[in-house]
Amino acid sequence: VNAVNTIFKQEKALVDIGFKKKTNPNSDYLHLENVEKLTVCGDTHGQYYDVLNIFKTFGEVGEKHAYLFNGDFVDRGSWGCEVAFLLYALKVLYPTRIFINRGNHETDDMNSVYGFKDECKFKYNERLFKCFSESFGSLPYCTLINDDYLVMHGGLFSDDSITLNDLRKINRLHHTHGQPPKTGVEMELLWTDPQVEEGRSLSKRGIGLQFGPDITKKFVEKNGLKGIIRSHEVRQEGYEWEHNGLLCTVFSAPNYCDAQGNFGAVIEMTCPEGDGEMKLESLKFEAVEHPNIPPMKYTKNQFGF
Repeated sequence: VNAVNTIFKQEKALVDIGFKKKTNPNSDYLHLENVEKLTVCGDTHGQYYDVLNIFKTFGEVGEKHAYLFNGDFVDRGSWGCEVAFLLYALKVLYPTRIFINRGNHETDDMNSVYGFKDECKFKYNERLFKCFSESFGSLPYCTLINDDYLVMHGGLFSDDSITLNDLRKINRLHHTHGQPPKTGVEMELLWTDPQVEEGRSLSKRGIGLQFGPDITKKFVEKNGLKGIIRSHEVRQEGYEWEHNGLLCTVFSAPNYCDAQGNFGAVIEMTCPEGDGEMKLESLKFEAVEHPNIPPMKYTKNQFGF
């Protein structure tokens, strides 16, 4: 955990990667040289056997295949430790082939309620949880792919003036105990949701907000993007293209909490010409069997989903 924390600290709040080989790249741009496919995954929520199935179904991390996990890889499911250890080990082995964004569940408040803290204490000890907590504070908030798609866990902002450069300037490493603020851009990156109606409204979650297709259109046009990819919400098909095709929600925990009956999904990105047009494909998958241990097995709260 300490080794991967060191790697996360070297990454920016916005990780800038792509298939393109830029002639005048900024110093933080990472060219995914030789990568033939980038697979974007949404929430996995401690569903370890489904994570293993993702790699079995869509391919392993390697020189030609990169992955981006878009937050919420712990809590709810009862194998958060195993999912975190797997992703972290892969990040140490392949630091430029696997990327991990922070989700709203990579925070102390959520971990104390939805199982991960108790799971760490049951399987190991509280010291390990504190190490994980520190590493969560170092996770990037978002990833820009090929200058075309911005990927974050939650969604867009209460302020239309926010740009990609504002996201690049976030100094996430100065927060007390690594916990994100309860208001502002960092909170919104983790918590906001799309809505069908235009404009903005209060969030049903009690934190953050909901934003309409007009807000997405403004942000995409202002920042020269083709679209937004986010997670944070169950979709029955595992994914949903929304806001006139400018926003996609992807969720990778099939049969969420052993109860929802939903598919999981990933988004595969390829760029056959290297500098040509990037192609996106949304692919769904079903849940696989796992040992007979219910969600949130180790927590005293037993809130379920």
